[in-house]
Amino acid sequence: MANSTASIKPMLTKTDTTRSILIIGALFFIFGSVTWVNSILIPYLKIACELNNFESYLVAFAFFISYFVMGIPSAWVLKATGYKKGMTLGLVIMAVGALLFIPAALSRTYGLFLLGLFIQGTGLTILQAASNPYITIIGPRESAAKRISIMGICNKVGGALSSFTLGTILLLNSDVIVDRLRSMDLVQKTAELNALAERVIMPYTFVAAVLLILALLVHLSSLPEIETDQEDETIAVANTKKTSILQFPHLMLGVLTLFLYVGVEVMSGDTIVSYGATQGFALDKATIFTTYMLASMVVGYLIGIVTIPKYISQEKALQVSAILGVIFSVLAISTSGFTSVLFIALLGLANSIMWPAIFPMAIAGLGRFTKIGSSLLIMGIAGGALLPPLYGLLADNWNAQQAYWIMVPCYLFIWFYAAKGHKIKS
Repeated sequence: MANSTASIKPMLTKTDTTRSILIIGALFFIFGSVTWVNSILIPYLKIACELNNFESYLVAFAFFISYFVMGIPSAWVLKATGYKKGMTLGLVIMAVGALLFIPAALSRTYGLFLLGLFIQGTGLTILQAASNPYITIIGPRESAAKRISIMGICNKVGGALSSFTLGTILLLNSDVIVDRLRSMDLVQKTAELNALAERVIMPYTFVAAVLLILALLVHLSSLPEIETDQEDETIAVANTKKTSILQFPHLMLGVLTLFLYVGVEVMSGDTIVSYGATQGFALDKATIFTTYMLASMVVGYLIGIVTIPKYISQEKALQVSAILGVIFSVLAISTSGFTSVLFIALLGLANSIMWPAIFPMAIAGLGRFTKIGSSLLIMGIAGGALLPPLYGLLADNWNAQQAYWIMVPCYLFIWFYAAKGHKIKS
């Protein structure tokens, strides 16, 4: 491939490429299924474990901080195992994290839930570090955003199905339960909360089983290995004097951009159910807003697939998305009720094309530094760990709506990276 930062061993036929994309698509479906249920777990565990807003958003912290902690180790793992075996290992680790929900539910111990989420995030870190550069490298760079958009659709369909299903199970009659708890004595209250906590056991046992089956299928698949330690002549010459990943400012700015993007995406996705409740919607009904958000993201991905790069570059698409993020955030703060929640859901449209655009822009020209660069970008996902609890703190001390002001400067920096930051090469 011309101007590629990596090679496929052996070279792929069109059929092989399609088969590989289908396998990676299945992995992105799993990413979405596991990640987007946090919007359900936050209000669910807030009730079951008797938490305030800040404490409940530690769900997002525990899950996404694993990307920061395990970002660099994931590069070591992939260097030792290769991409295919690394994906298999990541799925197995995720299954272990899902199974930890069983003792967490039986003992109603919030710390165990958080540990299970951290372990799931650890497995996802390895999977993301392998699959994102893989889908970027498997075809021409200029159409990478299109391929990642297809993966995004798989991700969001998985997220929509899992959040709707789990929301139906975990938050069924939750508002009625909250009302009943107020009039119960300690013994009755404990029994009611224990029963609520145990609702999570069956679905997460199923999740663990699916992850293990998929791990076996990936292990037995014909997914080819990719080589990122070799560079073509053009990139090798450009990187002759490069001795450290820190010598790629467009990558380092990309890490910060990804940090902010993931922060606002997770914040909007994980808060929308709870925010809907503050706007007068019952919790078990507010779960539909997560589906609205994911649907708007799918629309954004479809637009990206059709328009990038034929009608608009991924750089211009990212600029437009950032501007939409600012507009929808301000409108959500300025309106109320269904309209306000709908604008939070529409942030899915603004966010949809951001990962597909940021990732290939940030790893462009890294050559032999691709693995470590990818791992640093994966560490940027820690934005999903830090910004949601900060939102929760603001919501506790201000209010849930005004706390969304935190999104505006984040989207403005994303616009800067799309317009200028990605061009800074030295």
